[in-house]
Amino acid sequence: MSGREAILSRIRNSLGVDGAEAGRRAIVISRLDGTPRGVIPKRGQLPQSERLTLFCQMAENVSATIAHVPTMNAVPEAVASYLRDQNLPAALRMGEDPVLNALPWNSPPQIDITHGPSDGNDAVAVSHAVAGIAETGTLVLVSGPDNPTTLNFLPDTHIAVLSADDVVGDTESVWDMVRSRYGKGLMPRTLNMITGPSRSADIEQTLLLGAHGPRRLHIVVVD
Repeated sequence: MSGREAILSRIRNSLGVDGAEAGRRAIVISRLDGTPRGVIPKRGQLPQSERLTLFCQMAENVSATIAHVPTMNAVPEAVASYLRDQNLPAALRMGEDPVLNALPWNSPPQIDITHGPSDGNDAVAVSHAVAGIAETGTLVLVSGPDNPTTLNFLPDTHIAVLSADDVVGDTESVWDMVRSRYGKGLMPRTLNMITGPSRSADIEQTLLLGAHGPRRLHIVVVD
């Protein structure tokens, strides 16, 4: 008997069950199929324009920076402007996201693009966020070849592209969106929720940005 089987066997013995009870199985299946919602705070329950404003305010409150562009094709120019303003190299790493890859990165001002997961030696990375949560200013990113998780955490500067239409009021709405987009059995391996750049105040309660990840988080909102 494996360690896993031994642990489950002890649990079943303590409960006085064998795991084959129809009633208990029905409860588990109902729970998995029903995806019940938790308590939803009122703060994010706003019209879309006000929800976007709240998201931006909350993100800036935790030291993220925001840029607005009218269309996706304006993203490369906004990114290039940010890199210049921060005195960063005109180079970044991204995954295989089809939306980002379709953008005119080679148009002036030209940005040097490399693809794939980060090995920790990239100064800047760009990701495509699947959602933003208005009540906390949180970005939501899913793992996979399109947007490798390493891009979110290893480079010193993380740039996230977010569609204004993907800003939702609360965390529960994020799960609804992800389940609808991917379907059961096809969910991404990891879902990352990022609120502002990395920070720590462990040493003498002094706030330090970039302690365990990017010191800068820049969000390009496509209105």
